[in-house]
Amino acid sequence: MGQAFIEGVVLGWGLIVAIGPQNALVLRQGLAGVHARTAVVFCAVTDVGLIAIGSLGLGHWLSGMTRTLWTIKALGAVLLVLYALHALRRAFAPGALMAAPASMKDRRALLLTLAGVTFLNPHVYLDTWVLLAGLASRYPESTRLMFVGGTMLASVSWFCLLGFTARLSAGVLACPRAWQMIDLAIALILAGIGLQLGHEVIDESVLLWNR
Repeated sequence: MGQAFIEGVVLGWGLIVAIGPQNALVLRQGLAGVHARTAVVFCAVTDVGLIAIGSLGLGHWLSGMTRTLWTIKALGAVLLVLYALHALRRAFAPGALMAAPASMKDRRALLLTLAGVTFLNPHVYLDTWVLLAGLASRYPESTRLMFVGGTMLASVSWFCLLGFTARLSAGVLACPRAWQMIDLAIALILAGIGLQLGHEVIDESVLLWNR
């Protein structure tokens, strides 16, 4: 049970910690101290909701569809390896998570912008509905909630770090060298989980296609 939770936390951080418009926007509001709580709550709640739909909703619905679930797991393994390679490429050309000096003072405009960068990003559905659904299905129902809870905790803790401790963390997040180390760690984590999942898919395929 503890292993499932830890794997959920590690995978959740590996998927969400990246340089992108959503993270930059939350960091910007946190630095300015303007609607930072709104930004954190919106991103955390939407991410937790999407994870729940994918890992508990779609994952549970697909649990009886053996071949479909096998396909999703195979796609998840490929995605993890591709994400690992992408993180490795970023590590050799490190950037920085920089926030523009001006914050959004209008709460409605902030929410609309956050909704756009969240729901119009196709990767968010690949991560939460395809990848996490496939990984959650590996666990029995007794431990699946621990895995899902770990991924949710990773998401909430990351957005809280960006929004509520922005002035303390901004220096690290603006350092390319720090992101190089972060991306190297992410690449190793995602590659390891992807290869493990791929090995399970190969083992299952032998049984599945010989039925």
